[in-house]
Amino acid sequence: MTQTTVLFVCLGNICRSPLAEGAMREAAERAGLDIKVDSCGTGNWHIGEAPDIRARSIARRKGVDLDMLRGRQLAAEDYTRFDYIFALDHDNLEVIRDRCPADSTAEISLLMDVVPGHEGEPVADPYFGGDEGFEVTWSDVSKAANALVERFSKNP
Repeated sequence: MTQTTVLFVCLGNICRSPLAEGAMREAAERAGLDIKVDSCGTGNWHIGEAPDIRARSIARRKGVDLDMLRGRQLAAEDYTRFDYIFALDHDNLEVIRDRCPADSTAEISLLMDVVPGHEGEPVADPYFGGDEGFEVTWSDVSKAANALVERFSKNP
């Protein structure tokens, strides 16, 4: 059986996608699933930077460590290295699809499409708000991570 590979993509790779990566790692580990998880951004502003301190703080309160993560930008090889590429909002979904090379093998979709009742919804960007926005973002990405674990448990 081959390892499932998942990539989460937001704009800067310092808030939403690292939180999604952390939530997915934690949910997969809890379920005993061997899933390779990564995150990146469509933009290049935060390459090499740690996630936003507020993202690290909420994750830490939930028992997830994001301190080792570093921002990176979506690369052409991601389209063949990952089985699934999940955009955290519609704008990034459009960018991901626009940059998609002809040899892409990844299934590309909006992250919240995996959560029943939340199809078509973006994960809100908490960057310009306070800590409460990060709570909402964590809730969204946790729901999605749990839905993905359920899906991958049924169809490895």
